[in-house]
Amino acid sequence: MSSENNASLTPGSEEAAVSRNFIEFEIDKDLENKRYDHVVTRFPPEPNGYLHIGHAKSILLNNKLATEYNGQFNLRFDDTNPTKEDVEYVDSILEDVRWILGDLDMERVFYASDYFDMMYEKAIILIKKGLAYVCDLNADEIREYRGTLKEPGKNSPYRNRSVEENLDLFERMKNGEFKDGEKVLRAKIDMSSPNINMRDPIIYRIARMTHHNTGDKWCIYPMYDFAHPLEDAFEGITHSICTLEFEDHRPLYEWVVNNTDFDNPPRQIEFAKLYLTNVVTGKRYIKRLVEEGIVDGWDDPRLVTISALRRRGFTPESIKMFMELSGVSKANASSDYAMLEYCIREDLKLKRPRAMAVLDPLKLVITNYPENEIEYLDADNNLENEELGKRKVPFGRELYIERDDFMIEPPKKYKRLYPDNEVRLMNAYFVKCTGYDTDENGEVTCVYATYDPETKSGSGFTGRKVKGTIHWVAAETAIDATVRLYENIVDEEKGVYNEDGSLNLNSNSLTVLENCKLEPSLGEANKGDSFQFVRQGFFNVDYKDSTDEHKVFNRIVSLKSSYKPGK
Repeated sequence: MSSENNASLTPGSEEAAVSRNFIEFEIDKDLENKRYDHVVTRFPPEPNGYLHIGHAKSILLNNKLATEYNGQFNLRFDDTNPTKEDVEYVDSILEDVRWILGDLDMERVFYASDYFDMMYEKAIILIKKGLAYVCDLNADEIREYRGTLKEPGKNSPYRNRSVEENLDLFERMKNGEFKDGEKVLRAKIDMSSPNINMRDPIIYRIARMTHHNTGDKWCIYPMYDFAHPLEDAFEGITHSICTLEFEDHRPLYEWVVNNTDFDNPPRQIEFAKLYLTNVVTGKRYIKRLVEEGIVDGWDDPRLVTISALRRRGFTPESIKMFMELSGVSKANASSDYAMLEYCIREDLKLKRPRAMAVLDPLKLVITNYPENEIEYLDADNNLENEELGKRKVPFGRELYIERDDFMIEPPKKYKRLYPDNEVRLMNAYFVKCTGYDTDENGEVTCVYATYDPETKSGSGFTGRKVKGTIHWVAAETAIDATVRLYENIVDEEKGVYNEDGSLNLNSNSLTVLENCKLEPSLGEANKGDSFQFVRQGFFNVDYKDSTDEHKVFNRIVSLKSSYKPGK
C-alpha cells in the first residue's frame, strides 16, 4: 500500500503500522506527549547548484509529513555562504520545487540571510553566557589544536578571554576592523569531546563578500552548523528532517538551540539518503561536466538533476511513485535506475497518445497503389486507454519504414519485410516485397512492394494471416525532426568513478538522429508534450531546442523494462 494514503489511516491500526515509516512514528509520539501541538517541516537547500533527484526525496518527504499532519511546509534557502551562491540557483530551485509539488506557497519561502541580525544577537547571548569566544588562531592552527579521532584536542590560548573582551572583539569583527580570517568566533563546548564537531566549532568568520540578498551589509557570516538550527528555531520548525550524514552534527544542533533561549526548540531526525545506481549526483562532478562541455548544461537530459529530468520528460507523478517505492529508512541502500524508468512508464502508458515515427528511414514504394492519392486511416491513440480516442493517419504510395524492418537475407524467425515476404503495415494493409534498390556499397536505398486492398485494417479480412507488423509514415506528409536517444552518462559496467576519482564516461550516452520521419500530427506538438512512439519508446518535445519549424524529441524511456515491482 502506498504511504501516500497514510493521512487517512488511524495511527496505531494494523494497516497504519504496515505503511507508516519510522519518522511518522516519532512524530506521533511527539504529538501524543505534547512536545509539539502541530507539525512544521522544511526543505533547506543551499543555492549553490541545481537540485537533483536525491533532493526530490527530501522535498516530497517533508511536504508529505506537513500535509499528513495538517501542518506547514517551508522552503528555506540556506544562503550563508556567498562565495558559492547565485540568484540563478535560487530561481532554478524555486522552479524545481514548484514543479515537484505542483504549487508553492510563496509566503512559506524564506531565506537564512533574512535572519542575519537575529543570528548575530544569538551569538551575543552565547558570549554573555560564557559559551562563545573570539579566537585569533588561523585555520591551520585551529585544525592542529582540534586533535584527531583518537586524540583529544587542546584549548585555544584565547579560550578564556573575558565576556567583555569577547563582546568588544566580536562587534569590531562585525564593523570590519579586522582582516578576513584574522579572527573567528567559536563556541566554547569541549575540546576533549569524542565528537569532533563539539570541539569548539567556529560559528562566525570574517569574509568580505557581496551577498545576493543582503549586499555588503555584513562582513561576518555564520557557519552552517550554527545558522541552520537557528533558522529552524526562528521559523518554528518542529521536526528537522535531514539525511544521515548530519547524525554526528545533531549534538551541536541541539547545543545551539538549547543554549540560545528557545522555549520549544526543533528536533532533528535523520533518514537515509537516496542513492541511485550508475548516475552522477555530486555537484562538483556535474559542474565539471557542464564546464567542460560534456553536457549542455545542468538540465542536460542525461543528468538526474530535477531540471534535467523535467526536460527529458519525466513527470512529478513518476518521481513521487519512485520515492514511494524507494521508501524511507535509517539504513543506506541504493535504488536501481531501472526502477525510476519503470515509474515513468507506468505513469505515461495510459496518459499519452501513440504516434508513428521512423527514426532510421528507408523508402518503401507500393507500386500498385494509385499515384498522387492520399487516404486517411483510423488509428488508436492508446491501445490501453480507449478514452484517448482515435486519429486519422495519412497513407499513400510512398512511405518510410525503419531500415531494420527490411533485410535482403533475413535470419530465421525474422518476421518483418524481406523479398517475397508479406507483412501488415500497422493500421493499413498487407504488403508483399517485390524488389529493392541498392547503392554502390550494397546499401539498400529503396524497397518495392504491392498491397492487397482487401486487407485494410478494420475490414474484417480473414483470408490469410501474416506474422509481422511494421509501422510506417507517409512520405508526402511526413515531417522531419531530430530525435535524441540517451543512455546513462557513465559506464554501468565499470561503475561511476575511476580510482583517481574521474568519471567513467559512456561514449554512447547521447545519439542524435537527424531527418527522422514523423507523422504530421506531431508537427503541432508543443514544447514539453510527450508521446509513445510505436515500438520506440516514450518521447517528449525538448523545451530548449525545439522550434515551431523544427521539433526536437528526447527519448524519455524505452518500452521494455528490466525492473519488476517487488524484486
